[in-house]
Amino acid sequence: MKKHIYLILLLCAFTLTAQHRGNYNQQEISRANIASSMGNATVYNPSINGPIHKTLNPSNYLTIEVKGLQNVKATSYTAVFNLSQIGETAQITNQLAKERIDAVKAALMSQGILEKDFVIDVISFVPVYEIQVEKKIFSKKYNEVPKGFELQQNIHIRFTKTKQFENILTACAKNEIYNLVKVDYYIEDVASVYKNLQAKLITLIEEKKEYYGLLGFDMANYDVAVADDKYCHFPKDFYQSYQAYNSISFEAIKQNKGVTEAKKQTSFYYEPLSYGQYDVVVNGAILEPVVQMGMHIKLLYTKKPEKAAPKPEVKIETKHKYYVVSPDGKIDVKELQTN
Repeated sequence: MKKHIYLILLLCAFTLTAQHRGNYNQQEISRANIASSMGNATVYNPSINGPIHKTLNPSNYLTIEVKGLQNVKATSYTAVFNLSQIGETAQITNQLAKERIDAVKAALMSQGILEKDFVIDVISFVPVYEIQVEKKIFSKKYNEVPKGFELQQNIHIRFTKTKQFENILTACAKNEIYNLVKVDYYIEDVASVYKNLQAKLITLIEEKKEYYGLLGFDMANYDVAVADDKYCHFPKDFYQSYQAYNSISFEAIKQNKGVTEAKKQTSFYYEPLSYGQYDVVVNGAILEPVVQMGMHIKLLYTKKPEKAAPKPEVKIETKHKYYVVSPDGKIDVKELQTN
């Protein structure tokens, strides 16, 4: 009886643990079905293979390497929708597209989005042709004849709060505008973000220099070389794709019938940069996709060459002489006193 109770508890514990893993990472369902080739970003969190702790290799060089990451909420966003309109004449086509755009503007301006937050970008306005067959007694002739016009425009809509995006989608859908091209993120003051990261990394560098001092290294005896870098990643580059279910049919097994496979829905999820490689993370707890800005500083300290002992100074005494020539031609040699 105890064994049965223990087995039941063990199964319950496993079930509760699995509740937190999400569909994209379940070994039984999704792990074998992840469509990694369909993703649009590099995988930044690969599975860890081998030992977790690295082997330390002492060196004659001192290295200080620090990395900082700051998650920044965008100041504003721009959603881009594509509109395609066809009509029998150029005037009718343009009028139909204008009515749809004006309806979207009216709906969103009533909810706080301003007229200046809309920009219309005309992509193409071209005639559309169809094939007309001209039949003859012994042959057929195919002619292209004008059928109408097609107008394509991109609608740029700027907004400042993520909750406004739902209203934008609703307004566009009511006017048969379904093609969302992209959403761009903008940050008003990029320099202040990098300045904040720089200050935190410099503080960390000073702490590490102090640590080396406690280990007995005098940093004044080392020459230093430096390299630094900064970067910025936007959410659109960090969406991964996966398929959340498989095609097993227990009914087909029972009835010994074939399986008609359904089209698998491809899902996407936001996978930001992992914090494991960073020494400093600002605004680490995020709820929505953010812009991730990073800075990397590396210092390499090489010990200065030891100065050679000064050579003893060798003094050479030189006795100077001068010659005195008298009028009668006699030469008298005398020594010059230099002291």
